Amino acid sequence: MAEKVAKAGVSKEGGYLYFVDKQGDVSRAVMARGGGKKGKQKTEKVAKVGVKKESGYLYFVDKAGDVSRAKMARGRK
Repeated sequence: MAEKVAKAGVSKEGGYLYFVDKQGDVSRAVMARGGGKKGKQKTEKVAKVGVKKESGYLYFVDKAGDVSRAKMARGRK
């Protein structure tokens, strides 16, 4: 299961994809719907958290708006 890494308290709005960027901060991008623009979308930082990422974990923004991580399932047969 997932474990909470940092409290961010981000309130999510519809139509945006929330993610943890390379710097460990919470960012958002407009979701692509129905064949809109292709290519790199403009992103904006929502909260400065500064989480140090470890390999083997998936980092995401949970329902409470905090940063959580889950162990990646790799190598199963």
